[in-house]
Amino acid sequence: MNWLEVIGWTGSVLVVVSLMQARVLRFRVLNLAGAAIATAYNVAIDVWPFAAMNGAIAVIDVYWLLRLLRERHDEAAYEVVEVRPDDAYLARVLEVHAADIARFAPAGAGPASDAFLVVRGDETVGVVQVHDEGAGVGRVQLDYVTPRFRDFTPGEFVYRRSGVFRARGYTRLVVDPVPANREYFRRVGFLPPTGPDAATTPWTHPLPTT
Repeated sequence: MNWLEVIGWTGSVLVVVSLMQARVLRFRVLNLAGAAIATAYNVAIDVWPFAAMNGAIAVIDVYWLLRLLRERHDEAAYEVVEVRPDDAYLARVLEVHAADIARFAPAGAGPASDAFLVVRGDETVGVVQVHDEGAGVGRVQLDYVTPRFRDFTPGEFVYRRSGVFRARGYTRLVVDPVPANREYFRRVGFLPPTGPDAATTPWTHPLPTT
């Protein structure tokens, strides 16, 4: 196998791997890389129909990547819908994603007092459940984002700009993150504790006033 064939196989492998991705952004990046390499390979061996096809795929991937990245931090792309903690649709969402949720649910005390669905258009992309601990403090029991949107930042909008927690009377949120979601909570504004009791102290989010 010569180096040109290696390049061709690399492009094919990337396209196949891209189709195995649940995350939208990761799929587009890998698909673009594979299509671009496949285009170059087909041009090099003068297979123009496949070069044109892969070139068109690459252009389509670039279009969607630009659109996805533009909407990544766009608060208009998401909406937070408050639902009852015992809402039937909420229960269905939790049931469907139960196995995945088990990896990300931080430890919480007591039943959820408030529940919120994060939606994008007509698609539910996340769930947030909070337990009211009194004195304006809410403990996040669950913050879950579906795999398709895990490369995006719906949580950034929920905590920093939606205002839903302030509207429910919370002035501060706390959470006990698990290793799988510590970086996520840091990214959406939760502050890790410091000092000798840091290991047993929850992370805190001082909710914005506006």
